[in-house]
Amino acid sequence: MSIQTGLRILIVLVLLANCNKSGFAQVTMDSFPALDSTRDWPWWRGITRDGHAATQNAPSTLDETKNLDWSQPIPGRGHGSPVVVGDRVLLLTADEKQKIHYALALDRQSGKLLWQVELNRGGFPAKNHPKNTEASPTVASDGERIFINLFHHESIFLTVLNMNGEKIWEKSLGRYNPTLYKYGYAASPVLYGDLVIAAYEYDGPSALVALNREDGTEVWRTKRQSMITFSSPTVTSFNGKDFLLISGANTVIAYDPANGQEIWSTTGTALATCGTIVWDQGIAFASGGYPASETLAIDLPTGKVLWRVKQKAYEQSMIATNGHLYCYADGGILYCWDAKSGKEKWKQRLEDRISASGVLVGPYIYWANEAGYLYVFEADPSKYSQISRNKLGDEAFASPAVCGGQVFLRVAKAENGTRQEYVMRFSSR
Repeated sequence: MSIQTGLRILIVLVLLANCNKSGFAQVTMDSFPALDSTRDWPWWRGITRDGHAATQNAPSTLDETKNLDWSQPIPGRGHGSPVVVGDRVLLLTADEKQKIHYALALDRQSGKLLWQVELNRGGFPAKNHPKNTEASPTVASDGERIFINLFHHESIFLTVLNMNGEKIWEKSLGRYNPTLYKYGYAASPVLYGDLVIAAYEYDGPSALVALNREDGTEVWRTKRQSMITFSSPTVTSFNGKDFLLISGANTVIAYDPANGQEIWSTTGTALATCGTIVWDQGIAFASGGYPASETLAIDLPTGKVLWRVKQKAYEQSMIATNGHLYCYADGGILYCWDAKSGKEKWKQRLEDRISASGVLVGPYIYWANEAGYLYVFEADPSKYSQISRNKLGDEAFASPAVCGGQVFLRVAKAENGTRQEYVMRFSSR
């Protein structure tokens, strides 16, 4: 055997050792040794990046009089979802009157505020969409650092803190100053291997940018269309290949997350989308948006469109599991479709106006609407079966974090004519 052949065999063996059934280790927890996959919810859409919770024993009925552990008032306003890492609950907020961005850390056990760090002062846009906020992105954490996307001073900044709230580094990703649609910014960062990847897309020079998460060195930059859209990128694997997926600008595109090179592209969804792509059994699903309405299924390896329907989930992300796609669509109708064919299995009318995304917890899906109602129903393709309908506040725009048998929610309540946000923790008793 030659030295070259021996090296090739060694490389293959190393790759196989680092793979699991879902793909390369870059997408698994091997790249994040400081995280606990059973107890942490470290970034947007959770540990698996698609809204699937690792825990199986979270409460399916949430009642403030029976199983609320704590409810912590938080300052300002934001739609970013809570992130849970170790003993900390992390999130963003903004004082829109004083034009200040803050990062917050709460104690996981008590809800007590551990620290509140000012990230930026001033430079807020003159106008934003009334349903957006200046703190809509969800932070990401590798267990050692906290990664934050923010829009201010006509740029997108990526700020990195340690777990005590101390700044490690900060970089401007690029100029961001929408003129066509002044709707703000919303995309959350995604962690992949030793990279942090962020998107900024508007009617000007737009890009996906990957930075080294330790020191902020730019690793790659891929140009995006100059068109305002809001979806967060996400990463998944199939058959040993990694895919960076994003929708918006009338296209759905898969890139290689290691270098930003395009794998495939297909026309679909709408000009503007907000939801994050999901997947199941080698099929990716995207939905949106404005002004068009479309949900489509795409063969993940090839980019071939398998089916399309004219319903949409504009702001909210969907849930795909066990060969079926669940979509709480604009208009207040919950759909269940067969993942391979798009055949409608059932539909159920619920309350309208949805911004939060669904979370799969064991056999159940948790889904909140803007009026503060959280539905829990079975992930059952044969029929709609509701477990509970929980009133938790007057507004629910953020998505739940579910980990370690606990449910974390960010809601707002109207109190004495004022709006007050809370982070709440529920657990089984």
